[in-house]
Amino acid sequence: MTYEAQSAENPLTKYYRQPKLYIQLPSDGKFYPDGSLEKTENGEYPIYSMTARDDLTLKIPDALLNGQATVDIIKSCVPNIKDPWSMPSIDVDAVLIAIRMATQGENLDLDINIPNTKEQRSFSLNLQILLGQLTQAVYEEKINYQSMIIHTTPLSYREFTKVSLRTFEEQRVIAIVNNDSMEEEEKLERFASAFRKLTDITIDTVRQGIHKIEVDGQSVTDQTHISDFVLNCDKGFYNRVTDHIEQQKDRFAIKPMEVESTPEEIKLGAPAKFNVPVVLDMSIFFGSGS
Repeated sequence: MTYEAQSAENPLTKYYRQPKLYIQLPSDGKFYPDGSLEKTENGEYPIYSMTARDDLTLKIPDALLNGQATVDIIKSCVPNIKDPWSMPSIDVDAVLIAIRMATQGENLDLDINIPNTKEQRSFSLNLQILLGQLTQAVYEEKINYQSMIIHTTPLSYREFTKVSLRTFEEQRVIAIVNNDSMEEEEKLERFASAFRKLTDITIDTVRQGIHKIEVDGQSVTDQTHISDFVLNCDKGFYNRVTDHIEQQKDRFAIKPMEVESTPEEIKLGAPAKFNVPVVLDMSIFFGSGS
């Protein structure tokens, strides 16, 4: 009996991880399917630091490529998000930045190349500023087209990961076109196949981004009906939706950081100011301390 009591109460429990910070999600908790997010009363969510197991997850190449590493780390460090695959993609970068802050601090040290020179120097990026930019962005759900009101929704992380295949297909198309050793007939056949796949991915992205269409006093939410319409609509509708999707994507994209050159760097040919893109490469982003 004594042994069972001791086994049931681990004396190390009080030394388990505790939340390091709390954040508001850019989505404000919207767009999550039922059961995928445990909402809080004040809209702020606890963020825990990474465990040793989380760190080892980043060393599995396949898990990094297919998004599983990101899902596993979010599930470990943000327990309120029950199904990270279903989370809206507009929340992903903010959550990853918060996890990095909880694990290694607010500053991220980067080595940057100075334009027009052979110089390189370290730059400290304040992640709190980046996080603030993302959490303050607002997603616009509705757009108007002729007599329609179109309700859009951000892609889920699962859908977003699938869409990343588009980049791969685009690279394949470019490689095929530039391959001089390939016979012309084979080149045309492969190009057509890759282009069809790229077209299907692009159209599917638009379909998944539409939640509801209000028209003629009706609300169309049946995804089969919406899919049929996307395949048969005029170009104007399609362009209106794709433009809106890109605008919302840009709102939640991490802006490049502006760097000022030193007088010495300017003498070597560097511009007075230049922008450096910030990319959340998981293996690098979580790879070094602040």
